[in-house]
Amino acid sequence: MPCGVGQRIHETSHERSLGRRQLRVLATAWIDREVLAPEQSRHIVRIQTRRIDDRAREDGLALGSKRDAPGCCVAAYQAPEGMNDDEFIRGMSDRLAEGGLAAVAPDLYHREDPNSSDDPMTRMGRLRDANIVTDVKAAVEHAGRLAEVRADRIGITGFCMGGRVAYLMAAQNTALKACVVFYGGNIMVPWGQGPTPFDISAQIGCPVLGLFGEDDPNPNPEDVAKIDAELTRLGKPHEFHSYPGAGHAFMNEGRPSHREGAAKDAWGRCVEWFSRYLKA
Repeated sequence: MPCGVGQRIHETSHERSLGRRQLRVLATAWIDREVLAPEQSRHIVRIQTRRIDDRAREDGLALGSKRDAPGCCVAAYQAPEGMNDDEFIRGMSDRLAEGGLAAVAPDLYHREDPNSSDDPMTRMGRLRDANIVTDVKAAVEHAGRLAEVRADRIGITGFCMGGRVAYLMAAQNTALKACVVFYGGNIMVPWGQGPTPFDISAQIGCPVLGLFGEDDPNPNPEDVAKIDAELTRLGKPHEFHSYPGAGHAFMNEGRPSHREGAAKDAWGRCVEWFSRYLKA
């Protein structure tokens, strides 16, 4: 998910003074399936934003009187049936907005037949890195064109398969200024033809924060140690943290794998990372 720095984007429980007005604003953005530009008809879709103060809007990010938000691309695990069914992505977008970021999440399954009866893992297995790079670059470019977003302050985060996507894009998109990887598996496995994300670690151009569970089988501690060592060898700025007693998807409150302590600490580190590198 691309992320960008913002000022007071999202207020859920308290009003805050912005200039002469008191606003309660919810600014959450994700990509759906309405084409925004003809040249991006295969991979860009509708940005939806809700504003809680006087009206609902779907014409961009509602930022009160501020128009200098950092941006964030969110590449979380998605239910293969589509973005509309994945509350986790929306929830993470909400939380990024609360932290002052404008969030945009690309639907990586838009090439799939929505009526397919294939199981989720089979459909995920059809994803290819070349298409992922195209889609996420389009999302980052769109975020950068929003009047409210600072195009020079865009980062990316991802969860599960999205963590792999975030690592991949840190090496594939020089526009990104920060990357946060939540338990990204298969970083050393290619999806389609071409190198693995691990193989192109030398191309990473932004600081990387990695957040992992010690009980996770993919990535397991050995995988994490190997990636950590490679980034160290290459001199790439990064920090890795692993949580005892936590496995895969420890951030997801809707799953038995959720670990409250690890999730709270990891989210705090994520917000601080983006604050450090996107809001400077």
